[in-house]
Amino acid sequence: MDVAAERIDRLHDLARAAAADGEDDRARYYVRLARRVAERNRLTLPRSFRRFTCDSCDAYLRPGTNARVRLQDGHVVITCDCGSHARYPYEQ
Repeated sequence: MDVAAERIDRLHDLARAAAADGEDDRARYYVRLARRVAERNRLTLPRSFRRFTCDSCDAYLRPGTNARVRLQDGHVVITCDCGSHARYPYEQ
């Protein structure tokens, strides 16, 4: 694992901890920083990181707090407080 991937993992942990403490602005800063590191180093973000961040407002999503999770026909719909939707398929 190279330095950039380790830094992205560390920023993911920091964003999760900041969101758990209620520091949404700090969590959003960590998410933006991780995305910038990934872009500069031409890396893809880990799936767990992509699934728990909002593409529109860069918020770290916590179901029940700032995100709504619903199951529909063959996919999961995650709605952020900003109003954006993300849909992910799943097998039944």
